[in-house]
Amino acid sequence: MEYCSKLFKYEEIFQKKGYDSDQRKIARLEKEKPLLEAFWSWNETVPLIKNSRLDKAVQYAKNRKPYLENYLDDGHCSLSNNLSEQLMKSFATGRKNWLFHDTPQGAESSAIIYSVVETARANGLNIYKYLTFLLMYMPDTDPTDEEEMDWMMPWGEGAIHNCKI
Repeated sequence: MEYCSKLFKYEEIFQKKGYDSDQRKIARLEKEKPLLEAFWSWNETVPLIKNSRLDKAVQYAKNRKPYLENYLDDGHCSLSNNLSEQLMKSFATGRKNWLFHDTPQGAESSAIIYSVVETARANGLNIYKYLTFLLMYMPDTDPTDEEEMDWMMPWGEGAIHNCKI
């Protein structure tokens, strides 16, 4: 855990400093590669009890070593797949809920709200505030007024001003 925490800490530092992909690759090779080498060294010497959870974890890591270090070769790659998993979580949760749609209109309504929520999230908005914002302004808005509609879009000035995280 300590090794992983240190790797994530470095990634946080690189992000705060605004490193581009080339700078991130160089910094990873300088700072993180030695840390990974220390981890692999520890991994070879840790005392194991056959078929214990630690034994399984160590074997898992050893079998995937080339893949676990792959991110060092490209500054565009992420250290973990946490972001992908977070983005998929609402979809996986929703998938179970979709079984309960009785009508095409109900399914369409769910698709619309999921689309609004995920678009707001992708634009860095507080979802609750954005939905409240829409419910406050939409009823009085003429849908043919493009300027007003643009103002309420997740990337629009009104939404950003009122709902940005």
